[in-house]
Amino acid sequence: MSFTSDGSLFTWCTNQRTSVAESKKYETICKIDDPSISQIRLSPKGTYLSTWAQYKAKENVQESCNLHIWNVKTGTIVKSFIQKKQIGWHPQWSDDEKLCARNVNNEVHFFEDAKFDTISKKIFIQKVAYFSLAPGSAPYHVACFVPGTKGQPSFVRLFKYPNFEGSNSVIAQKSFFKAERTDFYWNKTGKDCIFLTSVDVDKSGMSYYGELNLYYASVKGETAKIKLGKDGPVYSVQWSPNSLEFCVVYGFMPAKATIFNLKCEPVLDFDAAPRNEVTYSPVGDNILDVMLFIKKFSILKFSCNIEVWDLKLKKQITKFKAQDSTLIQWSYNGEYILTATTSPRLRIGNGYRVWHYTGSLLVEVSLESNEELYDIKWKPVPEGTYKPEPTTFTPVPGIKSSIPEASKLVYRPPGAQGKQASFKLHEEEAPKSAEKDAVMTKNKKKNLARKAKKEIEKSTENEESANANESIKIEATYSTELTGDPEKDKKIKSVLKKLSQIDKLKQDQAAGKPLELNQLEKIKKAGELEEELANLQLS
Repeated sequence: MSFTSDGSLFTWCTNQRTSVAESKKYETICKIDDPSISQIRLSPKGTYLSTWAQYKAKENVQESCNLHIWNVKTGTIVKSFIQKKQIGWHPQWSDDEKLCARNVNNEVHFFEDAKFDTISKKIFIQKVAYFSLAPGSAPYHVACFVPGTKGQPSFVRLFKYPNFEGSNSVIAQKSFFKAERTDFYWNKTGKDCIFLTSVDVDKSGMSYYGELNLYYASVKGETAKIKLGKDGPVYSVQWSPNSLEFCVVYGFMPAKATIFNLKCEPVLDFDAAPRNEVTYSPVGDNILDVMLFIKKFSILKFSCNIEVWDLKLKKQITKFKAQDSTLIQWSYNGEYILTATTSPRLRIGNGYRVWHYTGSLLVEVSLESNEELYDIKWKPVPEGTYKPEPTTFTPVPGIKSSIPEASKLVYRPPGAQGKQASFKLHEEEAPKSAEKDAVMTKNKKKNLARKAKKEIEKSTENEESANANESIKIEATYSTELTGDPEKDKKIKSVLKKLSQIDKLKQDQAAGKPLELNQLEKIKKAGELEEELANLQLS
């Protein structure tokens, strides 16, 4: 489901139909009776609705089209395309809807004024894997990522529409190695862009996340690599509403959070803590107060701690826990925070809560045990509707949560229960006698070596047996249903393999075995992998 940027229209799809409603009285204005639609996207002003369904080849080319652009008012199809890949499926629109672009066979095609029968312009530079149309009004800017091949570096180039040809067409370029794909982050003005590059495998073996790097480019031609103060993955990147600063959460746990200016210089460092996401309040500028919250999850429990900061005073306003939260959003007036427990990430205890930014709980709604909450959103408002208010550090009156708090007791194995927390391993073993400490004879050494060899052989047999039963265990825990799509099934098998490895690590951890930092990070990805598996099997 989604809203238009101003909140005037709302759209959602089910396994029966896709609907669009105006959001004053939520009266339906458009219905599309197509149960195969799984992805939807409204254009910025809500004039057009893009829908995508799983591609199925047919004899008739028109019947094979699975990406449709609809006129919302008339409910008719404006244009249909064949779009095989789900990643990057949706056309990208300029904010005024005068320009529409989509990636086709490693090219970027541009259409003006919704005239889809005529390609106005093309970008063709080797093989464009990803592109991003900047927000904001004309002149329009676009960033393109081309992965490197045969020892050549990857690169990102910035263009100004419609100047795509000639030696002076590139307004900014950054080249780099170790990049298979990239995510683009534009600020509100559409003048500055951060791109996060990544590869699946870190050859150094230091990170489960692969290898990630962060770069900056502007339409003025400036480029830079953003130097982070700690090794490890990049968890979250977000621009400030003032478009002059951005915050990055990165590094092996405990992670760092740093705010950078447009010169990519750090201007504020937060102390290391187990954070993994940053979100700015929607209202704020470089003069008035700006708040952000950072959420973090524990390794074994799906808890969520929220920190709220006043960036003008560089002071923490509050810190509170929102148990089992899978979703967190600021309200558009910057006063409230929405947290929710949603399916399929967590299928029990679904519901939502609304907090004041000082940490007071104001609203709590819990669903029945047989109900699931898939998504929840604040209704957007037109830009400039709300103005920043002075920050308060005094908690407002609130209510007490009816959800019981998770136990704060440290996990203790069954053999350690009932003992003092300060017990030590092997403390009850009898002390070794002086005779055992004496030099062993040659025969004793041989006997011990023989016993050790038998133990190793027995351990190897047990390990092989465990590996043989691994597939049985994973089937008992997760759905191993395949889709019939070779590319998607390959991803499903990869996710199942990672989940199996995580389950093994959890067993080792429960048994008291110490884990490395990268193994702890791997465990932390279990929820995301389960969600990815569910999405792959549903689509």
